[in-house]
Amino acid sequence: MTSEKDPSHPGIYVREHIIPAGMSVTDAARRLGVGRPALSNFLNGRSGLSPEMAVRLEKAFGADRKRLLDMQADYVQQERRNSE
Repeated sequence: MTSEKDPSHPGIYVREHIIPAGMSVTDAARRLGVGRPALSNFLNGRSGLSPEMAVRLEKAFGADRKRLLDMQADYVQQERRNSE
């Protein structure tokens, strides 16, 4: 069970705040140099953020790589706590 204080998945943050509004997942995936299914899974919280993807997001969209990786670590830590 999660609460409002639980960290959100970084993919949701990227979808809402990093990828330009109106840009399709297909176009964003092309810009990042990744497959559309991989990006879609990440943006929908079904897969985690890799260091490589964080670098790609930084280069393509100016995202703060360290902040995204910290968000991923916080999310994983909270998921572990929730499963105990």
